[in-house]
Parts: sequence; C-alpha cells; structure tokens
Amino acid sequence: MSMLQVLAKIIIALAALLSLSTQASDTLQNAPNFSLPSITGNITLNDFKGKVIYLDFWASWCGPCRKSFPWMNAMQTKFGSRGFKVIAVNLDAKPEDWKTFLATVPANFSIAFDPKGAVAQQYSVQGMPSSLLIDREGKIVVKHAGFSDETRLKFEHVIEALMEVKQ
Repeated sequence: MSMLQVLAKIIIALAALLSLSTQASDTLQNAPNFSLPSITGNITLNDFKGKVIYLDFWASWCGPCRKSFPWMNAMQTKFGSRGFKVIAVNLDAKPEDWKTFLATVPANFSIAFDPKGAVAQQYSVQGMPSSLLIDREGKIVVKHAGFSDETRLKFEHVIEALMEVKQ
C-alpha cells in the first residue's frame, strides 16, 4: 500500500473518529494501566504495548453488549495477527451472571473481571457498553458509550487506519 493510500485511510478514519468520540477530553491521553483477573490468569494492559487495543467494558444485563460480542470476535479474528487485541472487562458482581452470558454469547478474545468497578471508575465509564481504542503507543484515541451498526462501522474505519500505523 502506498503512503498516499495510507494517508487517505487515516483521513477517512479521523473523520469517523471525530463523529464517534463522545468524550474528547479523554482522548490522546495515556491509557491507565491495570491488572485484572481473567479465566486464564491476570490481564495487564501494559503487557500489550505496541498493539492496537479495543478495550470494552460490559455487563451480562446489557442488551447492546450481546450484539457487540460477535463483532468483537470478528475484529479479533480479522486483525489479531497484525497486532490488534480485544480486551473485554466484565463488571458483573456475581460470576454466575457472566458465566451464563458467555455460555450463550462466546468470546474468542480476552475477558477480564472488574466486579468492584475500580478499573471502570479509573476509565470514567458512563454506560454499557463503553469502549476505547488505544493506539500502539498506549494513547486513548476513541472513547464511546453504546454500540450500534453506525458506531461499529466507524470503529472499523479507525481500527483499519490504526493498523496501518507502525510503531
């Protein structure tokens, strides 16, 4: 891909980014590090420096979360080999709630658990789901609450552009 094509993708992604980011004051700041338990051990954000990260906060009772999981699976599959990582942070207080959810809506990406909401508070999560895109340098590029077909398409444009930028 030529530099002009990469630049065009970035410009298109920036236009999508401007219409997507709902909390612009939080963008381009360093993403706060965290370490949370997961099914397979701890997940520490800083372990993924150099990757583009889609950080998603979700709960079992959230209707749009149920719709976002297949899309996050697709994005992890599509971009994972190129340095993309989906980390979904569950906020349910009771493990049986997230277990029931994941039994019906499987995830092929990393799931972390924040039952007390400490990391969600650190990231000023306002609604479910809340998602952030973090660039390869660890900066928050997009922060958005909610999930719809429109936001999904805009996120895809931004992810595609971020994947073109090498560290």
